[in-house]
Amino acid sequence: MNHDTRSLRRASLTAGIALALIIVLALFGAYGAVSALITPGDAGRTAHDILGSEGLFRSGIACLFLVVILDIVVAAALFTVFEPVNRSVSTMAAWFRATYAAVYLVAISQLVIALGLLGDPDQALRAVNAYDTIWHVGLTLFGVHLLLLGLLAYRSDFIPRIFGILLVIAGLGYLADGFAAVLIPDYSMNISAFTFVGEAALMFWLLIKGSRKDFSRREANRGDQLHPEALINTSVG
Repeated sequence: MNHDTRSLRRASLTAGIALALIIVLALFGAYGAVSALITPGDAGRTAHDILGSEGLFRSGIACLFLVVILDIVVAAALFTVFEPVNRSVSTMAAWFRATYAAVYLVAISQLVIALGLLGDPDQALRAVNAYDTIWHVGLTLFGVHLLLLGLLAYRSDFIPRIFGILLVIAGLGYLADGFAAVLIPDYSMNISAFTFVGEAALMFWLLIKGSRKDFSRREANRGDQLHPEALINTSVG
C-alpha cells in the first residue's frame, strides 16, 4: 500500500467518523436540548422552560460547540480526500466549511448570552432568535461548501458520480433556505431537510468504501492537470 493510499484512507475514515458524530451531537444539541425548550414568540414560557431544565440547555450548547470543532476536522479531512482531484477547488471548499463553522460559533454564543438574560425574558428570546437567524444565514456558506464538494466528487475517479449530483442538490437546498431566511419574512420551510441525502451518502461512502479504497496513483493524479475552470465545466467527460 503506497503512502497516498494510506493518507487518503485515513482522511476518509476521519471525515466519516467526524460527520457521524456531528449528526448525533447536532440532533441532540440543536433539537433535543435547545429547540425543545424554546417556544417561538413566547418569551415567558421560553425563559421558564430553560430555567427549569438549565442543565439540559447547557448540555445542548456544549454539544453544539463540539459540532463546530468537528466541522473544522471534517473540512481538513475532506481537503485531503479531494485535494488530488483539484487542489484549488478543494481549498475553497474547506475554507467555506471553516467559515461556516466560525459563523455558527457566533450563533451559538447567542445562546450563552441568553442564559444570562433569563431574568428579562424578552431580551433572552431576542438572543435565542439571533442564534436561529445567524445560523440560517450561515447555511449559505455551508451550501457553497457542498456545491464545491459535489463538483469535486463528480469529477473524481474514486467516487461514483451520483454522489456528486446528490451533494450539489444538498448544497442548493441549504442555499435556498439561507437566502429565503433573509428575503422572506417569517420563512418557515426547511428545504434542506429533503435534500440532505447527499451528505448522508458521502458519510457512508467515507466510512465504508473510502476507508478501504485502493487509491491508485493514476486516480489520485488525474485531477492534478485540471484547472478550476475545467472542473466547473462538468459537460467535459
